[in-house]
Amino acid sequence: MENLEDFKHETVLSNARKMCLAALTAPKARGNDNLVIKIASGDDIKRISDKLEELFEKTGQEFLHRDSQNILAAEAIVLIGSRIVPLGLDCGYCGYPSCGAKPKNVPCFFNSDDLGIAIGSACSTALQTKTDSRVMFSAGLAAKELNLLDDCPLVLAIVLSASGKNIFFDRK
Repeated sequence: MENLEDFKHETVLSNARKMCLAALTAPKARGNDNLVIKIASGDDIKRISDKLEELFEKTGQEFLHRDSQNILAAEAIVLIGSRIVPLGLDCGYCGYPSCGAKPKNVPCFFNSDDLGIAIGSACSTALQTKTDSRVMFSAGLAAKELNLLDDCPLVLAIVLSASGKNIFFDRK
């Protein structure tokens, strides 16, 4: 007889992998894939939590402390980041008249848009696999600060768990 606790962690990790695949195959502007996708678990979650705590001490923003504690109960964190790569459309959506006029550190609109679409695809997969999830920019910021996604300046995190009640909602 199997007990839930014996396979819960591996099941959530398996679902996280499916979420990564969904993010990878999500539509991207002009077919250009500028995303970096990884899964954090175990000690990596602790590192992200510690960085959030460090950011809290630096800024005093209470939600950073709350999130640093909350993610410690996560089974896994899907991290999705985007590199800044202008697509050469000269659309002006970034606020500059052309891609050439845009400073290198200003994201192309389509880099941010592709990231959002990938996050949506991944969260849809979490829903389909009945895995509790929450998108956290704070954990993404900590991962970015730790350079966990190869110098991606845009990073979002999807924290995952499986329990009788989603631990990422109704937080204090």
